[in-house]
Amino acid sequence: MSGGERKPEGGTASGGEQQASGNASYGRKPFKRSRSHFADRVTADGGDGWPVEAGRYRLVVSRACPWASRALVSRRLLGLEDALSLAVTDPIQDDRSWRFTLDPDGRDPVLGIRYLSEAYDARETDYPGGVSVPALVDVPSGKLVTNDYQQLTLDLATEWTALHRPGAPDLYPEPLRAEIDEVMEGIYHDVNNGVYRAGFASTQSDYESAYKDVFRRLEETSARLADRRYLVGDSITEADIRLFTTLVRFDAVCHGHFKCNRRKLTEDPVLWAYARDLYQTPGFGDTVDFDHIKRHYYQVHTGINPTAVVPLGPDLSGWLTPHHREELGGSPFGAGTAPGPVPEAEEVAAAGRP
Repeated sequence: MSGGERKPEGGTASGGEQQASGNASYGRKPFKRSRSHFADRVTADGGDGWPVEAGRYRLVVSRACPWASRALVSRRLLGLEDALSLAVTDPIQDDRSWRFTLDPDGRDPVLGIRYLSEAYDARETDYPGGVSVPALVDVPSGKLVTNDYQQLTLDLATEWTALHRPGAPDLYPEPLRAEIDEVMEGIYHDVNNGVYRAGFASTQSDYESAYKDVFRRLEETSARLADRRYLVGDSITEADIRLFTTLVRFDAVCHGHFKCNRRKLTEDPVLWAYARDLYQTPGFGDTVDFDHIKRHYYQVHTGINPTAVVPLGPDLSGWLTPHHREELGGSPFGAGTAPGPVPEAEEVAAAGRP
């Protein structure tokens, strides 16, 4: 068993953000996230046939997607920018999947494809499932390697160590893994996926059940963070990354669009300060594009928002205000150091930042 291997959250290998995901879950059944069909791993020993190798793989993400955002943050913190190239899709999909319309001629400049589905088809002809991000693609063959977003970030932390930058933090420290896994399990079910279960619920009872799960877990997490800077240990771990990617979307999307409106993130003093602390930490906020986030959710999820009108708010300026969480102690990178500047080609446009 490789260093980063663990049971998937929720007992399933759930898929990330899929094309047309806003309309695929309608009906009278509760929302259920689909399985990751391609769960191969890129490991140091190449046990699945995919060895860690600088420059061989391309990480395809949408900055709108919280599951893909996990990989964006991990890649930045670990300093893998030169070893693992990045493709960013248009936040607006069509029925042919995630598109590379942000690139010249509408093609990814490395893979040469217009749609992420082409990498899926190269791996499995007539693949019938959804096309999800994040996706790791083998550059030489153009084939999808994995869309297992849960395992992907753990492997970046534990299997790609030979390519980590000097001073990279340990995001999944072995002595804390049992506690990290337990914390992540609850956050995944009730918060990360809970907001989707609420937002895509097609019955009142399903919605209310998910809504209650979301806020019960947020209240428990707020209490946990009242006297500690990070979720587990004294520095950032995988658990913080996974919570952050939902919190940073909460007021912009989850509160209104997904009907998780008991309170805003900004109305919980502990969670709001915690989220600002992470946002202002190099590797977190510099990967977040609020413009992509809002346009994706409000324009793609037409089953929830049939007008496709994108709200102008919320006011983002608060993300840059002092949080004072450093007074609780701890150090964001442990014995490591902060990542360097964002590569110029990967900087978030002004429209997506506070």
